[in-house]
Amino acid sequence: MDDSLLVEAVDIGVALGGRDVLSNAALRVRAGEIVTLIGPNGAGKTTLARTVLGLVRADKGTVFRRPNLTVGYAPQNLKPNPFLPMTVERFLAVSVPRSGAGLERRAHALDDVGAGHILHNQLTDISGGELQRVMLARALLREPDLLVLDEPAQGVDVGGQADLYRLIGRIREMRGCGILLVSHDLHLVMAATDHVICLNRHVCCAGHPRSVARDPAFAALFGARVAADFAVYQHHHDHVHDADGAVVPTDGKIADGKIADREITDDEADHG
Repeated sequence: MDDSLLVEAVDIGVALGGRDVLSNAALRVRAGEIVTLIGPNGAGKTTLARTVLGLVRADKGTVFRRPNLTVGYAPQNLKPNPFLPMTVERFLAVSVPRSGAGLERRAHALDDVGAGHILHNQLTDISGGELQRVMLARALLREPDLLVLDEPAQGVDVGGQADLYRLIGRIREMRGCGILLVSHDLHLVMAATDHVICLNRHVCCAGHPRSVARDPAFAALFGARVAADFAVYQHHHDHVHDADGAVVPTDGKIADGKIADREITDDEADHG
């Protein structure tokens, strides 16, 4: 058994309301790895993530979670109730009641995500980007082995999205946790991840972002023009940044394990 393996889902099938939402879907996340689920709306991304977490029961397939795994989960679409006044600090206190986190730890978690200045603000008065950082701080208070972020940049402008994904990368470097991202965004997310799984109820393709961008299944799902534009983007941005912002070249290799309809070879990754 791979000691770094946090979660793995194999051959997952889920039917909701008599409709197949997932069929033969799969993913795995290891410690220190960022894995991103991308796909159009209705592709089953959130369902697969929730199945991995045990929040949705699979009708078919198997899910492995490392024993005693601690998960920090930031769901999408939180809408603060305008008729229920609550400060950010109070929200963190009541939403993570068993974390043992006192005021100092809650303040520190907000500082870690660049939102320490809103500790005493009303939840209804903060911006969409600030709310996403609060949800990230909430997840981090659990000291997670696995951080699951469902559409973390929803409601955030483009500049804020770039900042948010840089922050997620720094969290991975500082804490060593595995991170599972769920998103329909392309450029920023795929540039900030180690492994991409392109989902449309089943896994269309998977691998290093540069490889996935060249796969015919990616073009079929998102359109040839998007695929071509993204391939150019990746060609000029085939690097990542470390926690201090320094450029670190990538090797273009694909994570091992066959979890797609068609595995992409190293030659394809390196030579297209």
